Amino acid sequence: MSPLNIVILAAGKGTRMYSDKPKVLHALAGRALVQHVLDCAVSLQPQQVCVVYGHGGEAVPQAMNAYDAQFVIQEPQLGTGHAVQQAMPHLKDDSRTLVLYGDVPLIQHNTLHQMQQAGDGLVLLTVNLDNPTGYGRIVRNAEGDVQSIVEQKDATAEQLQIGEVNTGIMLAPTRELRAWLGKLGNNNAQGEYYLTDIVAMAVQQGVAVRTAQPAQRWEVEGINNKMQLAALERVWQQTQANKLMAQGVTLADPARIDIRGELTCGRDVEIDIGCVFEGQVTLADRVRVGAYSVIRDAVIGQGTQIAPYSHIDSSEAGANCHIGPYARLRPGSKLHDDAHVGNFVEIKNSEIGKGSKANHLSYIGDSTVGTRVNIGAGTITCNYDGANKFRTVIEDDAFIGSDTQLVAPVTVGKGATIGAGSTITKDTPAGELTLSRSKQMTIAGWQRPVKGKK
Repeated sequence: MSPLNIVILAAGKGTRMYSDKPKVLHALAGRALVQHVLDCAVSLQPQQVCVVYGHGGEAVPQAMNAYDAQFVIQEPQLGTGHAVQQAMPHLKDDSRTLVLYGDVPLIQHNTLHQMQQAGDGLVLLTVNLDNPTGYGRIVRNAEGDVQSIVEQKDATAEQLQIGEVNTGIMLAPTRELRAWLGKLGNNNAQGEYYLTDIVAMAVQQGVAVRTAQPAQRWEVEGINNKMQLAALERVWQQTQANKLMAQGVTLADPARIDIRGELTCGRDVEIDIGCVFEGQVTLADRVRVGAYSVIRDAVIGQGTQIAPYSHIDSSEAGANCHIGPYARLRPGSKLHDDAHVGNFVEIKNSEIGKGSKANHLSYIGDSTVGTRVNIGAGTITCNYDGANKFRTVIEDDAFIGSDTQLVAPVTVGKGATIGAGSTITKDTPAGELTLSRSKQMTIAGWQRPVKGKK
């Protein structure tokens, strides 16, 4: 098979998006539209990927700089044929060139592979629509051979009745494509250089014109406004939900889940309504995720229960942990097996040992917490002095009383007890009770202030 080039057309302004952002940088499932296309393109292992951009200046290449792609500007924008012409200097002749679109985000690898297997010559991806208004029609002869593509504004009344339409995605021999593009004219209603005009040139030269069709119609749906973007978002999310359920995941409502990355689930996983998964998330066997939780770039161990409204970001939880409700695990947090992090507890860049608990209203930042530690309600680690951050160490079997402040750097010894309401600024010995409180007193005759008269 000949080497493959991929050209992604991403120069459209997206006027109907009513946004200053280039259309292809609007997000679907948490990623830019053009990023979906680039990911699919890369999966085909091409020798060259070329992205043709226009409106928005350097925003597109800057946003996609992680990809090994050539970015070429189209200025001015004179149609799809003109756009592909901008990429041709970067493509080698002894190859085939696949043309994709940055605002058609959900094209699938299998469909493009099918086009590669369709044979030599020019391969068009087409689809049959009940209402083909606005699309270029595939014109065939009596034998069924493709003769040309006629755009909506240039079609005759008879041609407008054709239901098979052009998706714009095509695969062509690069050497021939270069020659055809050089012959394009703009004698049409739009005054543009149509890429589709190369079909008639191929027919005239006797080059075979073949067609393929996508497995799903939504693969070739383009986005021109926010309504289409929202509709395709729901199509994609429903597709992801169906895949999860086919693998045995229980979803309380498949219409109320958002996956903005990759979610991997074990057996007997249950996910309640309104949950959002971003980046790379792994849920092991028997994990339960409560309603309206947000989990990003996390690994959750088997049997762990996540109560509603919990937020977990770039963190890890072991087996049989209890998290939430309303808990927040910030980046760098790690819970070992059987740890408990309860309501309104925030953990940041900290390690919570096996069987340890922080069940209520606490902040644990930049800390190492040992095993079987109990952290009382209202406890905070004071890890920041306004300029630098320091670490707190709480050793195994320690008991931290409620409303304690641990001023880092400080170590609480193994088995130590901290009395409630203490401010700890020095290391505490193992196995001992440490507390710091001022003497309780009553001020006789003290009067509470009253609001003055206006």
